[in-house]
Amino acid sequence: MNEEFESASNSPANVTPNISNPGTPRSDAGVEMRNTPPPPPQPRPVSTLTQHQQQQQQLLAQHQQQLQHLQSQSKYTQLLAMIEDMGRDIRPTYAGSRTSAERLKRGIVHARILVRECLMECEKSARS
Repeated sequence: MNEEFESASNSPANVTPNISNPGTPRSDAGVEMRNTPPPPPQPRPVSTLTQHQQQQQQLLAQHQQQLQHLQSQSKYTQLLAMIEDMGRDIRPTYAGSRTSAERLKRGIVHARILVRECLMECEKSARS
């Protein structure tokens, strides 16, 4: 009986070929599996942190230059320059820019201080 089973299992009708599709990996140990190699590592862009730090340093340098220039001007001229700078942040603030909104808030606080200082200068000049 075993002979009949062995002969029946070796018949061409019952044997499936080892590789029906050579591109499809099989779990058979005798068949070599081909895997797609991983993509080569792509070079990483320059860190955004360093770019962000560079931008902050540039803005700080510009701000320091503006402060030095503004300190030599009258309070009224400083106020006019501050209002002009604040005008540049209005549209981006409406568009949803958080940084522009923060700059605008700081500008408003600074402008209020300048208005008080301008009023004090006017009062001093009116007394003399």
